[in-house]
Amino acid sequence: MISTKSLLRIFILLSIIYLSCILFNSATWVFYLKPLLLLPLIVAVSISTNFKNKNILLCALAFSWFGDILLLFVFKNAIFFILGLIAFLTAHIFYIFLFIKEIKKASGKIEIRKGLILIAIYLSTILLFLIPHLGGLTIPVIIYAVVISTMLYIAYLLSFHWPKPASIYLLTGAISFILSDSILAFDKFYQPVPMSGFLIMATYLYAQLALVKSCIG
Repeated sequence: MISTKSLLRIFILLSIIYLSCILFNSATWVFYLKPLLLLPLIVAVSISTNFKNKNILLCALAFSWFGDILLLFVFKNAIFFILGLIAFLTAHIFYIFLFIKEIKKASGKIEIRKGLILIAIYLSTILLFLIPHLGGLTIPVIIYAVVISTMLYIAYLLSFHWPKPASIYLLTGAISFILSDSILAFDKFYQPVPMSGFLIMATYLYAQLALVKSCIG
């Protein structure tokens, strides 16, 4: 039977190939590879035996996978962007639920004020830039920004109670997810970001890998 470590290596290899295709503008390969990217992580989590809340993690990955596929068809209709946004919003909610469950198991006092100011500054800043350009998507994007900020905040709190290297993977994964979403938002609503496609996917793929590794090792 294939091991979780082997599946994580397959994910890394697929990610490298995918990102190379973006750099070389191989649009056809990018289109067909994207739905395959998260599958090794999903299988790795499903066969893992050392993480009790793996079903919640699987839900987060599954909705991320749905989001990946939906965003492939944005060129056909803008509704696919909305559906993709909903899918990733749901994935972030599952990550929040997962991290809260893990915090409840943590020993020691949870200091809720830690990091709150920095994350509030991030949320205020990105909304300050984006809101004038959002039009009819203002409310959905505000909701999404609040949810991803909450995900980062809860991950930050949990990182104080998980051992290394899990805590490092957890925090860097959450930050990388926020970075990926922020680049996407700026590129779509504010102004074009150089190499946005590569940067969005590189940070997103690292985020998913790091969050999975933080949970299953």
